[in-house]
Amino acid sequence: MFLAVFAGYAQSDKETEKEWAKKLKSLTPLEYKRLVEENEALSSQVSQTASLKSEVDAKNAEIEQLKKRLAGGGSSGNVSPKTVPGVVFKVQVGSFRNKDLSKYFDNNPNFSGEVDKDGIKKYTLGNFSDYWEANSFKKALREMGVKDAWIVAYKNGERVPIKDVLEGVL
Repeated sequence: MFLAVFAGYAQSDKETEKEWAKKLKSLTPLEYKRLVEENEALSSQVSQTASLKSEVDAKNAEIEQLKKRLAGGGSSGNVSPKTVPGVVFKVQVGSFRNKDLSKYFDNNPNFSGEVDKDGIKKYTLGNFSDYWEANSFKKALREMGVKDAWIVAYKNGERVPIKDVLEGVL
């Protein structure tokens, strides 16, 4: 029985081989060259796609880790000895004159913003009592493509120049 099944597959393979041999003979050398080059280009695209997918997966894992840190108030949830009472650090991710993202504030406690006296809307992410946690978050955002991310300081709810609070933190 096995030999009969194997013979059937072998016959099928021979027929397939003959069919493809006829197709190959009908190609001109330039057509064959084009097919080979196209195959190589597609193979390269497949490997690039796989590489990009692994990078995206790594960034998604990093995002999830940062979300957990934000939700838990930092990596350990404890107050660092490098904190100053009443001082909070946030990471500013943009400022716009004509864009209003305030509708997202209610559902996202770590996303906030303010309007300065010139009418420019400034948007921030995070709420860190530890400068170094804010700095790590800023670096992660920059690695993910938010090139204009930087740390801003708030003392007792008011935005203050960062240099005014860093003496007690660094």
